[in-house]
Amino acid sequence: MDQESIDAINARPCDGDLTDPEALKESLLFYMIHGVGRDPSEATTRDWYYALAYCVRGELSERYIRAKRVQRETKAKRVYYLSMEFLIGRSLMNHLLNLGLRQVAAEVLGEFGQDLKTVQEVEVDAALGNGGLGRLAACFLDSMATQSYPGYGYGLRYDYGMFHQKIDHGQQKETPDHWLRHGNPWEFERPNVIYRVRFGGRLNTYRDGDGREVTEWVDSDDVLALAYNMPVSGFGNDRAGNLRLWTARATAEFDLMSFNVGDYIGAVGRKAQSESLTKVLYPADTTREGQMLRLRQEYFFVSASMQDIVVRHLRENDSLDNLPERVAIQLNDTHPALAVPELLRLLIDQHHYSFERALEITRGTFAYTNHTLMSEALEMWSIDLIGSILPRHLNLIYQLNEVFLADVRRKAPNDPGILGRMSLVDDGRRTIRMAHVAIVGSQKVNGVAEIHTGLLKSHLFPDFHRLYPEMIVNKTNGITPRRWLLEANPPLADLITEAIGDAWITDLDRLNDLAPHAEDAAFRARFRDVKQIAKQRLVDLVKSTNDMDIRLDSMFDTQVKRMHEYKRQLLNVLQVITRYNRMRDNPGGDFLPRTVIFSGKAAAGYHMAKQVIRLINDVAEVVNNDSAIGDRLKVVFVPNYNVTVAETVIPGSDLSEQISTAGMEASGTGNMKFALNGALTIGTLDGANIEIREEVGEDNIFIFGLTAQEVQDRRSHGYDPWQFYNDNGELRRTLDMIGHGHFSQGDSNRYRDVVDALLWGNDTYMHMADYAAYVGAQEEVDRVYRDAEEWTRRAILNVARMGKFSSDRTIHAYAREIWNIKQMTE
Repeated sequence: MDQESIDAINARPCDGDLTDPEALKESLLFYMIHGVGRDPSEATTRDWYYALAYCVRGELSERYIRAKRVQRETKAKRVYYLSMEFLIGRSLMNHLLNLGLRQVAAEVLGEFGQDLKTVQEVEVDAALGNGGLGRLAACFLDSMATQSYPGYGYGLRYDYGMFHQKIDHGQQKETPDHWLRHGNPWEFERPNVIYRVRFGGRLNTYRDGDGREVTEWVDSDDVLALAYNMPVSGFGNDRAGNLRLWTARATAEFDLMSFNVGDYIGAVGRKAQSESLTKVLYPADTTREGQMLRLRQEYFFVSASMQDIVVRHLRENDSLDNLPERVAIQLNDTHPALAVPELLRLLIDQHHYSFERALEITRGTFAYTNHTLMSEALEMWSIDLIGSILPRHLNLIYQLNEVFLADVRRKAPNDPGILGRMSLVDDGRRTIRMAHVAIVGSQKVNGVAEIHTGLLKSHLFPDFHRLYPEMIVNKTNGITPRRWLLEANPPLADLITEAIGDAWITDLDRLNDLAPHAEDAAFRARFRDVKQIAKQRLVDLVKSTNDMDIRLDSMFDTQVKRMHEYKRQLLNVLQVITRYNRMRDNPGGDFLPRTVIFSGKAAAGYHMAKQVIRLINDVAEVVNNDSAIGDRLKVVFVPNYNVTVAETVIPGSDLSEQISTAGMEASGTGNMKFALNGALTIGTLDGANIEIREEVGEDNIFIFGLTAQEVQDRRSHGYDPWQFYNDNGELRRTLDMIGHGHFSQGDSNRYRDVVDALLWGNDTYMHMADYAAYVGAQEEVDRVYRDAEEWTRRAILNVARMGKFSSDRTIHAYAREIWNIKQMTE
């Protein structure tokens, strides 16, 4: 046996500082033997990944335990962040950076013939989310840990996430995302943390010996919720947070009686049905069965979480009387809104509080973040469906509604229509308005950008704002600079640190010190060199995913986000076709080389979004193979967009497309990530674009199109998309090419629904109205990009003025103004 093997067998977990190479090496060898169970001399790259992950996880576990002890000793108030999504991406490099171990880990792995970058590539993205909602939640956990707030996340441990996207003949195909195929080394299973979650059954109401009415929920069909913990690292401190995820387990694993009589499928059927609750994120709800599964999934999540929060509280307190003083619970959108009646149920049915006192505790504990201005995205559940699955909760919602409407009557006695508008129950549709449930059960409601919050007050919830003017507040979203600059773009991070120091990593306002460097020609040259490095990474990614070569010296024009009509990927396609036509019409013209990059998933049941994906790929097929165009214009759709893809695409982009219909995007955070990495934005006055413009200056962003008010005015006064079709020859030609089959091999039916939606469907998202302004803004983009010095100057100023958009700033505001929690400084 060689000495290395002997050392590994004799190794012990290290009590010392892992930034010491010898200490890390000893710990790594220990986990290789005792965690992975492999001889280091025979270990594969995957084995080294697991050994390093276990080593880091152990360090994080120690930090989490220490932090929890301090919180317990100081009786700190805690915040629990409930979200159906946590889009955390890959964890290894993020933890190594936060712990200050990246360099030493690379050095130690090198001694064993391993490359850290190669080891990192073994890890897959955790399939725990889909879009901006989940990425925001992940950023918030990072900021809570970095800024030493006593915060915890609650979510679901999806077996397959949403789906893995493949592009087959231009069309999206969904396949299961087997992210847990090789296990998850970052999690700790907690078999002792298990709760019973109830469904169905009936209510039994009677009066007890004191004459008080008591309601029992009986004959329910139960599922078990089993906890898994994932540590959350903070940057540059000795604290760690925790993300607790629930997985569904059957109350009975196996029906032996059914098996013995030959019903082999039935013997395991109950188990499979129970555990389907955490198989996938957002099961399609186009059928009643899908709606039932989704409602059960949401309740499973909040029931397990609320039971756990109550147990945690009672472990350190004598009663739940002081719950609002010790606990804050943030609902991330309407998905967890059932937590409101669930806490009422626990307080009333299990802890024997009166309804009035239970409601007082509940309202003092919850706060609700709204993430949408689209009324159809505000969840509404059928009364019949809730009644059949959650009869006790329907009963409590009716009670809550009765108490609430009584208060509304007192505040607005002369407005009879207000009761129907504000009610938790939509009697006409026979549905429960879950956003109203969240509002009525919360002390505060927040929007996520200034324009979004204003529209919540004026358009979405005007009656709530009029009667309760202090309730709705703004908390503009943010992003963590640790993930989206330090990790995603090391060359740029290093250049910034060399210029202004490293304090920006935890205090992003320090980036303001970078602004004077925008006037330094030598610094601008270095900034361009750094951008070229990032662009080369993107070139390599496109070659890997699409087997396609793109020009490094072309402008990389990027729109990556969830596919939705209001985000207007279709408007971008119209502009690409117009550019293509201009190039075809003027073969010798001096056109700026562009590579237009798309990426994003469409919900499996969202036909129109999937049609746009197909159209993008069909346009790419024609444009990319047109010899008259050559490499001056390329169109790319990168499949399976996720955090890891974003970490390459965003740093490598020159232009950021943020072109949603004004008044439709709540905030967006992709706009912040691109600007932080030195891309200029072309966008509408929507979401956080407005605040970005205020920060970077009007000259350093390309704004076009209708305002939110102008969109509303056109809709209310009559909007005729045909006017734009008839008056704009380039637009008419573009739509005719799509409709007549130019990009679909002569098939004039393939995109008939797309064209009809624009012309005959009243163009809901104002593509036609904004087309000319968008094309004009793109012409200005071309003009500025040709001046490399000016473009670079503007790019540096975008980076320098992103301080406001740190999730650290957002979390400080939540902590101070909503949660009333303090940083743990000891």
